[in-house]
Formats: sequence, structure tokens, C-alpha cells
Amino acid sequence: QVQLVESGGGLVQAGGSLRLSCVASGRTFSRYAMGWFRQARGKEREFVGGINWSGARPTYTDSVKGRFTISRDNGKNTVYLQMNGLKPEDTAVYYCAAKQTFTVVVPTALRDYDYWGQGTQVTVSS
Repeated sequence: QVQLVESGGGLVQAGGSLRLSCVASGRTFSRYAMGWFRQARGKEREFVGGINWSGARPTYTDSVKGRFTISRDNGKNTVYLQMNGLKPEDTAVYYCAAKQTFTVVVPTALRDYDYWGQGTQVTVSS
């Protein structure tokens, strides 16, 4: 069982930056691929990006490429989502998710993930 707790959300003006963190419980964090998803009001939850167990080959959805960066610190059981150049359309609740896997390729579908955090709100004003 893994528990995930996100933090770092808030209100920011367009063009600004935020850094989200997701801390995982347990001793086996390095066995998990980690994903970031977001859900805007009235829309389905969507994949933002993810990182495999080793921290290599982060993957991003096209709309955030070049603006968002995912990294992880296995020693701190933490995955990060650095968001730069924020746009109003980035406004959503952001969730981190975990899947125990040693695959190189990062899972991108919601159904691939076994554990979810409670989410943190990101609001970008124009």
C-alpha cells in the first residue's frame, strides 16, 4: 500500500511558475513509476507527464512540453512537477499517481495506475 500526498498548488498569474511535490509513504518508492494527472472542472482527468522508476525518460503530454519538468528524488520518496510559463488553461486539480513497475516506458493511462493522491488545486489567472 502506498499513500501519496501532493502539495504546492495555489493561485498564480499567467506566465508564472509553481512547483508541485508528491511525497509517497513506504520504503519501496523506487519501484514505482510516477505520473502526474490533472482534471479541470467539467473535464475528464488527463495525463500530464510521468517518470519511470529510475528517473529516466520523463514523458509529457504535448500541451506542457517545454514548460513542465518532472523529476524524482528516491531518497526522499518524492516526485516533483515544475511548472513554468503557466497558462489559464493549466487551471485544474493536479494529482500524482503511482504504479509498481520496472518498465522503461512510463504508463500514460489512468487505468495503469494503482495509487492516487488527493490532489492539489492549481489556478492560473489571466
